[in-house]
Order: sequence, then structure tokens, then C-alpha cells
Amino acid sequence: MIKVVIKRDSEGSIRSFSVDGHAGYAKKGSDIVCSAVSATAYTAAGALQELAGLEGCHTVADGHMTVTIPSSITGDQASIAGIIMETAAIGFKQIELSYGKYVVVVEEEV
Repeated sequence: MIKVVIKRDSEGSIRSFSVDGHAGYAKKGSDIVCSAVSATAYTAAGALQELAGLEGCHTVADGHMTVTIPSSITGDQASIAGIIMETAAIGFKQIELSYGKYVVVVEEEV
């Protein structure tokens, strides 16, 4: 199962998300659930770099990815990053709605 943990600050803004595990929906290379979650996470990381100008805000290992927004960003950069992170959260939740046996999304306050 894939676990997505979305961490929000006290104002409700997403500060980070992490993706851990493997879906187990199908064999490696054919797992559409894993592909969907991975595409959502990598799209968010790429958009943060390309659209918000945030370099190095994600880490990747086998079965794990973390995306973190620096607390120092402000203004338009923070606004763009927030929209990207909220969009990713919606994507993860939509995947969970269809494939809840393979993906769980949890929100936490940091």
C-alpha cells in the first residue's frame, strides 16, 4: 500500500507531502496505481521547480518521495507553491477515492 502524508501548518497551508510504499495493484512496471501516484508527485516537484522557482525541494528513494516547501518563501512564489501543493493533494485524494485498497492519504498538522 502507498501512504501519502500531507503536512499542513497552523494556517492550513501545505508545507510538505511524503509518498511511501508500493501499491501492489500489479507487478512492477504495470502498476497503474503506482504510476498515477508517482506522476502526481513528480508533476508537483517539477512544477515547483519550473513555475515557483524552487530548486531541490524534493528527495527520492526507492518507494519514497518527499516534497517540502521552504518556510522562507513569500509573495508570489509562496502563492504559486501553495496552488501546486493543493493541486497535488487533490490528485492524491482522487486516486485514493478510486483505489482506496492501494492508497491512503493522511493529513497532519505540523
